Amino acid sequence: MKKLIPFAILTGIILIFVIANFPFGTVGTGERGVRLRFSAVTGDIVREGLYFRIPFIERVVKMDVKIQKEQVEAGAASKDLQTVHSTVALNYHLDPSRVVDIYRDIGTSFNSRLIDPALQESVKESTAKFTAEELITKRDTVGLAIRSSLKAKLEPRGILVDDFNIVNFEFSTAFNESIERKVSAEQDAFAARNRLEKVKFEAEQNIAEARGKAEAIRLESEALKVNSQILQSRAIEKWDGKLPQVTNGGTPFISIDLKPAQP
Repeated sequence: MKKLIPFAILTGIILIFVIANFPFGTVGTGERGVRLRFSAVTGDIVREGLYFRIPFIERVVKMDVKIQKEQVEAGAASKDLQTVHSTVALNYHLDPSRVVDIYRDIGTSFNSRLIDPALQESVKESTAKFTAEELITKRDTVGLAIRSSLKAKLEPRGILVDDFNIVNFEFSTAFNESIERKVSAEQDAFAARNRLEKVKFEAEQNIAEARGKAEAIRLESEALKVNSQILQSRAIEKWDGKLPQVTNGGTPFISIDLKPAQP
C-alpha cells in the first residue's frame, strides 16, 4: 500500500502537467488571445472560439476587449489656486487589433501602468485651465477637456476612450462658504430687481392712464370749441322735462326753436 502512494502522486503530477499543456483551448466572447512561443510574442492574435497550440512550446494569454470602467480620485489646483479633489470615471476598451502591441509594450497591468497615471495627469492639466467657480458652472466643458486629453494619451497606445464622467468635485470649506454667500447675495439682488421692475411697471401704467385721461379731456375740449351745441345736447340728455319756475327774466338754459316748419 505504501508503495502505491508515490506512484499516485507521480501520476497526479503528470496528469496536471498534461492538462496544463493540453493543445486545445478556447477564447471567450469579448476576448482576444495573444500567442506566445517560448514566452516571446509571435504577433498572432487568437480570436474568439477554439484554438490549437503546440504543447510545451506555445501558450495563449487572454486579453479582455469589452468595455471596462476605471474610477480614481485625483487632487489638483484650479486656475485661481483653489484646491480641488475630484472623483472621475473612465469607460474604455482595448482595441482588439492592438492587443499584441499592448501586451508587448505594457503587459496585462495596463490599468496601473498607463490608465491611472493618464487620468491623474489629465485631471490636473485640465483643471488648471479653469477657475474653481468655472469648474462648477462649466462642468460639461471641463469634462470634454479631460476626455480630449485622455484620448490623446491613451488611444495611440491602443486603449480607446468610450466615455468620461466627473463623478464629483470637492473644494475647501472656505471656498464652499464663499460660494454660498455669493449665491445668497445674487438671490437677494434678483429679488430686489424684481421688486424694482414691478414698481416701474405700476408707475408706467399710472402714467399711461393719466396720459389717456388728459388726452380725452383735450379732445373733448377741442370738440367743444368747434361745436358749442355739444353742451346743449348734453344738457338735453340730462333734462327731466321740467322748466324752472322762476327765471328772473333770464333766458332758459335750453333754447327751443318753436317756429313751425315751413311747408
